[in-house]
Amino acid sequence: MRCLMKAAFLTLLLCAPARAQDAPAEVGKPAPDFTLPDTDGKPVKLAALRGKTVVLEWFNPDCPFVKHAHGKGELLAMAARHTKKGVVWLAINSGAPGKQGHGVERNAKARKEYALDHPVLIDENGKVGRAYGAKTTPQMFVIDAKGTVVYAGAIDNAPLGEIGGGKAHNYVEGALESLGQGKKIDPDKTKSYGCSVKYGG
Repeated sequence: MRCLMKAAFLTLLLCAPARAQDAPAEVGKPAPDFTLPDTDGKPVKLAALRGKTVVLEWFNPDCPFVKHAHGKGELLAMAARHTKKGVVWLAINSGAPGKQGHGVERNAKARKEYALDHPVLIDENGKVGRAYGAKTTPQMFVIDAKGTVVYAGAIDNAPLGEIGGGKAHNYVEGALESLGQGKKIDPDKTKSYGCSVKYGG
């Protein structure tokens, strides 16, 4: 009898629908809260930043797309420019131990290499990355003062500086500008590009 009850419980558990908080972050919905340490060990809690616009940037210092974006691409001075206006910019590395670009030491060094004034947060178990559905580095999320995700996707339409057609467009810049002016963000979702986030197994 006990075995039957245990089997029934396991079946229910495995077949139960995902809870709302387990679903990846979506535009128009509250941003999943988190607390992560920066490279100095200081905890950063998203909920404590309510009232401010927050940009999350998934980060891997050794990814060629990240190197380009911070070396001569769209992220070269973008964060510094917007943090001066009161925007909070947070890079997040969800790489697991032993993976490319992982570790406090590597990311502390990367802040100097890329002259980053904003923190890099360490998410080595990948819990926060998965909560946001982060798939690539870089991948961007813009969160408004109410804590709602208002943009999710790529930085721009020019991976490694190559425009696929039409004019170059910085989606994050556009989202922040529209948000500041109280205008509708369009587009508010794009397909991200870059290296895969180096999650653990």
